[in-house]
Amino acid sequence: MIKNLVRTFGALSLALVPLVSAPAAHAAAPVAEVTTLAEAVGLVKVTEEDRTGYTRTKFKHWNSGDDASDGCNTRAEVLIAEAVVAPTVGAGCKLTGGTWVSYYDGQEVTSAGSLDIDHMVPLAEAWDSGASSWTAARREVYANDQGADVSLVAVTARSNRQKSDQDPADWMPPFPEAQCRYVGEWVATKLRWDLTADDRELEALKVYAEGPCEDTIVRYTQVA
Repeated sequence: MIKNLVRTFGALSLALVPLVSAPAAHAAAPVAEVTTLAEAVGLVKVTEEDRTGYTRTKFKHWNSGDDASDGCNTRAEVLIAEAVVAPTVGAGCKLTGGTWVSYYDGQEVTSAGSLDIDHMVPLAEAWDSGASSWTAARREVYANDQGADVSLVAVTARSNRQKSDQDPADWMPPFPEAQCRYVGEWVATKLRWDLTADDRELEALKVYAEGPCEDTIVRYTQVA
């Protein structure tokens, strides 16, 4: 009886070992940082910007998106995700119908073709701020980043082209109610990708952080 009990206990112990010692099947997801806009602005590193060697083609976009099997590229996936009324997705990921709100200018848009997908921190600005030292693969990830809701945004073509590659020292959304959100998302993107700011940009961000946008909360998850 005792020997049987020992064998049974020993077998049970061996069976439990993998459950205790085996590594987790999936690594824990990164925890988002949540802070005030003023504190977030204080975390942005300051350096001089340098656009030497920049070309837009050094950031491959749009690629096959987050779901390579859906037949839609990054642009289309962002449009589908941000629609307030879902469009119909046809063959070749052709979008018909649907409604969007361009938060930069508060405009309601009912044609996907009238929208641009804006990089919150423009590609040229990203290059100036640190992306010039990245690999081509990392720049492609940046240019197609759907891992954060704020990285890519569907807005009217007019507002996107007015913004161009300017930072908040030179351009802000014309819709006043959008400005605090915009500054928060700009800073979140800089911190997510460990991008720097120049002196003029930082001072402009501080004006909003210490004034009309002092209650804005910034959430971001850094990219490894």
